[in-house]
Amino acid sequence: MNTPHPLTVLTGASRGMGLALAGQLLQPGHTLLCLSRHASPALQDQAQACGAHLVQWTQDLAQGAEAAARLSQWLGGQSPTAFASATLINNAGVIPRIGPLRDADAADLANALRVGLEAPMLLTAAFLKATDNWTVPRKVLNISSGLGRRAMASQAGYCAAKAGMDHFTRCLALDEAQRPHGAKVCSLAPGVIETDMQRTLRAADDAAFPDRASFVGLKDQGLLSSPHDAAARVLGWLARPDFGADPVADVRG
Repeated sequence: MNTPHPLTVLTGASRGMGLALAGQLLQPGHTLLCLSRHASPALQDQAQACGAHLVQWTQDLAQGAEAAARLSQWLGGQSPTAFASATLINNAGVIPRIGPLRDADAADLANALRVGLEAPMLLTAAFLKATDNWTVPRKVLNISSGLGRRAMASQAGYCAAKAGMDHFTRCLALDEAQRPHGAKVCSLAPGVIETDMQRTLRAADDAAFPDRASFVGLKDQGLLSSPHDAAARVLGWLARPDFGADPVADVRG
């Protein structure tokens, strides 16, 4: 008889901290389902080498309803006793074009909000509904940002998506606290990380992005975490016995 192992569903696993999270989640016997725009041959090789079960979907998360329906169907085909635990990590996000809101491109702004807020809400709803009769521990970890809690000029779209993520997580925590086997949930800011987002902000035009110098300073002062180290801290937070005690948190305490 096979011993149940954890199931993790992860979005945005093709690069940056998401790729690092995926690599660290690939453990012998574990099942990892990744939803990203691109599949990773390197992750597939790693999974085969360590004996993990990796499923990769090439999925545009701007199509949130499609992604949620696909996840619901897949989870519905799994046995409620097949896994020792079930976790959803909403990591994917995009930065809309940098500049004041008055100059925003409508399609670009809508895409950022769909990927950064709409898709996490739809995927979370699908995940919780499909696993509602599972009695194993369930968790939802939303990767937020300090910019969801601190306003920044020329970043209204990104800040709004992350602020919305924080607040829907607070609402979700209230919902799940009323259920006998409710999921533990947290919207977690992972700190400042050397990612494509940071490089994009550092390369922005000063006139369009007044805070560019502060992001350059983070790099110059060596204050940026590597994606690997940030992923390790995030997964350490996820493993804490008090995970979900505070529905909105920051790895920096």
